Amino acid sequence: MGHDIKLTASDHFQLGGYRADPSGTPKAAVVVIQEIFGVNHHIRSVCDRLAGDGYVAVAPSIFDRVEPNFQSGYSPDEVAVARKFVANPDWAAMLRDTQAAIDAVKDVGPVGIVGFCLGGSIAYAAATKLSGLKAAIGYYGGAVVRFADDKPKVPTQLHFGEKDAGIPLTDVEAIRAKRPDVEIQIYPGAQHGFNCDERASYDKKSADIAWPRSLDFFAKYLKA
Repeated sequence: MGHDIKLTASDHFQLGGYRADPSGTPKAAVVVIQEIFGVNHHIRSVCDRLAGDGYVAVAPSIFDRVEPNFQSGYSPDEVAVARKFVANPDWAAMLRDTQAAIDAVKDVGPVGIVGFCLGGSIAYAAATKLSGLKAAIGYYGGAVVRFADDKPKVPTQLHFGEKDAGIPLTDVEAIRAKRPDVEIQIYPGAQHGFNCDERASYDKKSADIAWPRSLDFFAKYLKA
């Protein structure tokens, strides 16, 4: 459904990405921010699903500054390799590349953002710092608790798994306490990565609630 694209950030860096377009007139646009595994098969499938629901979806390759075209699966060895990208993350650079994706689709209409894992943290940061967004959704973003003093400029929805080994519920409650303006959903029994059907931690029951909830959120706020 989609195709590879090139994006240009404000510092003139060129990065890759993936874009999927709906068959009819688009409702709006959504920027999709990857996990630590790159713009891989799963992230592309998320873009395709969004296109199937009427959105132009674009996923910027935010690791291109470190390793162009990086894509990974989910085996323990691949996870170990992918973790190197977040040992010392350059948040400012990743946000520049996210802004490039927002700018690339703003002519479509209202723009939302959704991110997973690392991307969930970036989606939250984008809601507080970037321009051109109308709504933001973050799935299991581990750094959101560190950014929670910053107030989102747009309606924001966050999803967390109750059993996420990397994001304790104390972090989620800290976010809730600081940001009563943000919608927070917790999924009983769900682990990190519960929305990805290619991961061992996939939780179909939770994903089948979370994804329609996300689409409803976009439908509510991404209106021309």
